[in-house]
Amino acid sequence: MKKIGVILSGCGVRDGSEIHEAVLTLLAIDNNGAKAVCFAPDVELDEVNHVTMQETGAKRRVLVEAARIARGEISDVKNAKAAELDAIVFPGGFGAAKNLCNFAAAGPQGSVQPDVLKLIREMAAAKKPICAICIAPAVIALALGKELAPKLTIGNDPGTAQAIGATGATHVECPAVDCIVDRDNLIVSSPAYMLAGGIAEAGKGIEKAIKATLELIK
Repeated sequence: MKKIGVILSGCGVRDGSEIHEAVLTLLAIDNNGAKAVCFAPDVELDEVNHVTMQETGAKRRVLVEAARIARGEISDVKNAKAAELDAIVFPGGFGAAKNLCNFAAAGPQGSVQPDVLKLIREMAAAKKPICAICIAPAVIALALGKELAPKLTIGNDPGTAQAIGATGATHVECPAVDCIVDRDNLIVSSPAYMLAGGIAEAGKGIEKAIKATLELIK
């Protein structure tokens, strides 16, 4: 059975992983006969009240929050090894742009959390597929843009697309129900809630993205 690393960034659209996207990702992996293995960095995040969508001033741990989605079956991403995984997937949510990297604050001049960066680069060097959903392609752009110039999508938002292009990556417009496959670099991306009007629409694109990712495994 293929092992797919799922890299979570917390629990909640504004300060962690987008929960719908994360669950749809886990479901698609299972439905397609593979095994999801969850990881997250053990770093602090700035808590957001998801009623008001405002920061509370409190701090939480990304790994502890992500464990809610993973039902406790999760490891620190620093322990993830490319040799033990067949592919990796990054669900979206602002945590991807805040906690896995600092794209939300620094844009194309940002950097990726060191343990996450190490895993991405190891997977790319091993020619193993990488999938990114919603805003998570920004993480891949920061990690691999200058080196590989991958083709990625976040949908069609002009400002975000321009920022991704400034990393060295190439943005490709894509509807929420579809995905972009960069076969040269084995990178798959789908817009999900960057464009989707609801969970069913997001789910169609995520399902396609996971299937495409699994098909790229050699």
